[in-house]
Amino acid sequence: MNKTILRRTAWTLLVLVLALFVALASWEPFLAEQPGPPPPPRTYSAEVIRDEWGVPHIHGKTDADTAFGIAWAHAEDDFSTLQDVVAMTRGRFGAIAGADGAGVDFAYHWLDARGTARRHYASLSPQVRAVLDGYASGLNRYAALHPGEVKLMRLFPVNGEDIATGFVLRLPFFFGLDRVLGPLAEGKPLRPEHGPSLTGQPATEFGLGKADQLAPSRAMPPPLPMGEAAETAGSNAFAIAPARSGDGVTRLLSNSHQPYRGGVAWYELEIQSDEGWHFAGATFPGSPFPFMGHNEHLGWTNTVNRPDLIDVWQLPLEADGQHYRFVGAPGAAPSREMLEQRRVWLPVRLGPLVLPVPRMTWRSKYGPVMINANGAFAVRYGGIDRIDSVEQYYRITHARDFAQWRSAMAIGGVPATNFIYADRAGNIAYWYNAAIPLRTPGPDWRHAVRDAPMWRDYVPWEQLPHLVNPASGYLFNSNNTPLLAAGPGSELDPAAIPAIWGVELDLTNRARRASKLLAEPGPIDRARLLRIKFDTGYERAGYVAWMLDAIARLDLRAEPDLAAAQRLLAGWDFNADSQGAADALAVMVLEPAMKASYGLKPAPDPHAVLAETVTHLQRHFGRIDPPLGQVLRIRRGAVDLPGEGGGDTLRAATDWDVDADGRLSIKHGDSFVMLIEWDRAGRVRSESIQPYGAATTRPDSPHYADQAALFTARKFKPVRFERADVLKHAVRRIVVSSDKPVMIDRAKP
Repeated sequence: MNKTILRRTAWTLLVLVLALFVALASWEPFLAEQPGPPPPPRTYSAEVIRDEWGVPHIHGKTDADTAFGIAWAHAEDDFSTLQDVVAMTRGRFGAIAGADGAGVDFAYHWLDARGTARRHYASLSPQVRAVLDGYASGLNRYAALHPGEVKLMRLFPVNGEDIATGFVLRLPFFFGLDRVLGPLAEGKPLRPEHGPSLTGQPATEFGLGKADQLAPSRAMPPPLPMGEAAETAGSNAFAIAPARSGDGVTRLLSNSHQPYRGGVAWYELEIQSDEGWHFAGATFPGSPFPFMGHNEHLGWTNTVNRPDLIDVWQLPLEADGQHYRFVGAPGAAPSREMLEQRRVWLPVRLGPLVLPVPRMTWRSKYGPVMINANGAFAVRYGGIDRIDSVEQYYRITHARDFAQWRSAMAIGGVPATNFIYADRAGNIAYWYNAAIPLRTPGPDWRHAVRDAPMWRDYVPWEQLPHLVNPASGYLFNSNNTPLLAAGPGSELDPAAIPAIWGVELDLTNRARRASKLLAEPGPIDRARLLRIKFDTGYERAGYVAWMLDAIARLDLRAEPDLAAAQRLLAGWDFNADSQGAADALAVMVLEPAMKASYGLKPAPDPHAVLAETVTHLQRHFGRIDPPLGQVLRIRRGAVDLPGEGGGDTLRAATDWDVDADGRLSIKHGDSFVMLIEWDRAGRVRSESIQPYGAATTRPDSPHYADQAALFTARKFKPVRFERADVLKHAVRRIVVSSDKPVMIDRAKP
C-alpha cells in the first residue's frame, strides 16, 4: 500500500513538474502585452536597389511606400536586431535576452513608454503617422514571408504606435537617464552630473574665462581632476564654410561613434519618393527615416551633449506610504496627492524557460517614482510625455533651406544631441539642441530636491547656445562644452549661458586636439580636414596627464617589469598611430582612466592598471611593446585587420572585447563616417564608410564585412545619391509590396 502511494505521489510530482516546465516554456506569448491592430489596410509598394556595397536605395511612390521599403531592406540585413527593438516596445525583451533584457522591460514600464505614445499618437501629423504605419507594415510583411526567422510568438503584427513607442523608450537614455536610475534602484546617493550649481548663478562665477582656459566647475569636482565627458560614447562633427575651405566647397564631416552591433548601430541607406523625399545617410534599427546625412539642399550630423535634463524630487511620503506633497507651480500651495501604483511582470529567459518576475512601478505628478531604502524619488526629464521627436526628424529630412530646417528643429521634440549643419548656400551652424527645463531659481537642482515646484516648459529652441556662420569659417564638436566650437574670436560668451541650464563645461581629448588643429592658420581643405578627422594624437592634459603622471611617480624599483613599462611610457610620443613602441601600452593604460573620467567614477589605481596591462601584453605577445596594430583589431567573421587610435582620439577605438588570443576587438568607436560636399554651383556629393558592411547580422552575405579593408585604410566609398548613378552601379533590384510576391530584377538595370 505504501509503495503504491509513493509511486502515485512520484508520478503526480513528475506530472506537476512537467506541467510547470511547459507553462514556463510557453506562457509568455499569451500573457505578455499583445500586438495592437495592424495598420489600416492599404497597398504598399517599394523598389529596393542594392549597389556594389550592398547599400539599399529605396524608392516609393509616397513617403509611406518608401518607409515600407526601408523596413524591408533593413530586415533583409538585420531582422534579428529589428525584432529586439520591437520586443522592447512591448516590454518583452527579457524573453529574448534574459535578465539584461528584463532591465529594458522595466524601464519600458517605469517610463510608461506605451502610455505616452498612446496619449499623443493622434497629435502627430497624418503624414508622419502614414510613414510610421508604412514602416510597421514593411516589418510585418517581412515577418510574414520569413516565419522561420521570428524569435517570439505573437510579436507581429506591429503598428505605427509601436514604432513611436520605441522613440519614447530609447531617447532619454541618450542623455544619461540610466546614470540616475542606477543609483536610485540601488539606493545609492545621486552623483551630480556636471557643471555649476544649478541655482541660477551666472556661469562666470565659477571661473569660466576664455574658451581656451575652460576648467571644470569648482562647484562639482569630479573624482578625477579633469572634468571629461560623462558618456563612454563619443562623436566628432566638423563643418567648413566655403570661405575657409580653400576651394569654395562647403564641407560637412559626420563622424559618429556608436557600437558596431546592436540596437544603436548605424545602418546606411538612400531613400527617395515621388512626393519629394530624398535623403542619404544612416539610421538606427526601428526608425522609419534617417537620423543624419543630407538631401540635395542641406545636411547635418550629431554629437552627444550632456545638459542637465534630469531632476529628482524626494517625495515627503505620509505614513501610509501612498500620499505625498506636490508643488505644481512657483508660489503655489502644496497639494496632497496619491501615488499611482502598478504591478508588472517581467519575462526573463533562462534557457528554454521564461520566468515571470513581478515588479512594482509607481508614478507621481512629477513623473515616474523609484522607492528605495532612502525614500521615494520622483524623476522628471527633458522630453517627458512627448513623442514629437518623430515629427521633428521627419520634417528636417524634408527641409529645403536653412529657414525650413530651423522651423522644423524648433518643434523641440528631440530632447538632446548637438546638431552641426551645412547647406548648399554655404551656411554652417552649430546648435546645442536640448530640452532644457525652465527651472525655478533657488533649489540646488543637481541633487534631489524637496517641495520644489514642478517645471513644465523648456528654454525656447532659438535661445539655446548656437553659432551661425562664425568668422573663423569652421565649427566642430567632440562631445565638449559648446563654449569651444568655432575658434578664437568666434566662441560663445559664457555669460550668455545661465548656470541653471546645466550646460556642460568640460573637454574631451578629442576636443582639445580638434580645437588645436583647426585653429592653425591657412585653408581647411579636404586633405587637411581628413587629417584632422583621422588624427590619433593625445594632448598632455586632463585624465591623460593625470594617469601618466601618476604612473611616473610610482616607486617600481622592486618590480623590474613594471619599471621597464614606466620608462617606455616616459618616452611615448602621445600618438596612437601604431608607429611607436609604447602605443599599445599607452592606449591600454589610458583606457580605464578615460572610462572613469567619462563616467564620473573614482580614479583607477595606476599601479594596478599598469600591472594588469603589462601582464596581459607579456602573456599574449611576449613583450610590452608590440605594435598597436597587432593588439587592436577590427574583427568580423574571417576579417581580421589592424586597428589604430585610442579611446579618446579623433580616430577613435572607444571600447573593445578582449578575445581569447589577447587581441582587443574593437566594438565601439569610429562607426559610420560621411563626408558631404557642396561645390561652388551648389551640387552635392558625398562619400561614406563603415567598419563592417551593410548586412550587419548576415554572415553569409558578401556585405557582412566588405567595407572593413577600406575602413582600416582610411578610405571612403562613394554614396550613390542620384538615381542614374544608383542604376549604373546596381547589382540587385527588387520590388516588394504588401500584397504580392517579391519581384526580383523586375527590370534589370
